[in-house]
Amino acid sequence: MARSRILNTIMLNVAPPLAALTTRILLSTCRVVEVKGEENDLEALSRSGGAAVYASWHQRIVYFTQCFRSRQVNILISGSRDGEFAAKTVALLGFPSVRGSSTRGGSRALRETIRRIRAGGRVGFLADGPQGPARVAKLGPVLVARDAQAPLIPIVWGADRAWVFNSWDRFIIPKPFARIAFCFGSPLWVPRRTAMAEMGTYRELLEKSLNDGATWCDTRFGPERPWRRASHEAVPEVGPWTDSQRGR
Repeated sequence: MARSRILNTIMLNVAPPLAALTTRILLSTCRVVEVKGEENDLEALSRSGGAAVYASWHQRIVYFTQCFRSRQVNILISGSRDGEFAAKTVALLGFPSVRGSSTRGGSRALRETIRRIRAGGRVGFLADGPQGPARVAKLGPVLVARDAQAPLIPIVWGADRAWVFNSWDRFIIPKPFARIAFCFGSPLWVPRRTAMAEMGTYRELLEKSLNDGATWCDTRFGPERPWRRASHEAVPEVGPWTDSQRGR
């Protein structure tokens, strides 16, 4: 046990700086060549006084650490041990974080998230993270956007060349000197009095916007990237989920 604690301490103090440095060097070689919908973002920020709730897919998180560094976007990160590694890494990349999840300090974290947005801050959500199913949006970003009365802005990117991992969402990292396409979806303004029974409509709009944006970004350079592992049930790597596959 003592040895394990020592190793964990070393990893938490050594691995995040190495990960942050590697990420900075790699992504600094990439180049954004096409942007769609940036006027949506600018108009929404103007209306909200700078506050925003950004949402993207877990698969696409990496390049945001490069292009969103100057925006001071707060990142909601799990309160788990893995979350500690992530929090240290994103802090070194220039991002503040809020710690918590649905099982570890979730209510407190969401209250703090809403407080920061109401003060004019910006928060980023992984709409399907951290465990999926891939590209199935959760209600969290919609709830926060409603309670904070801030625009919910879908954002995605694609690259002409990238490493594709065999993870649950086929996580991607741009390769050196990759060309990047970036897409802002139309902001969603969730009325303050929206009832829970109506929230599903906004969740579906968010999900569709993110999926359409990901397809648009990928097809700037070729076919759409795979975004889930093929399974023994013959589920393809791209395409819509059935209700049973979505866990409904």
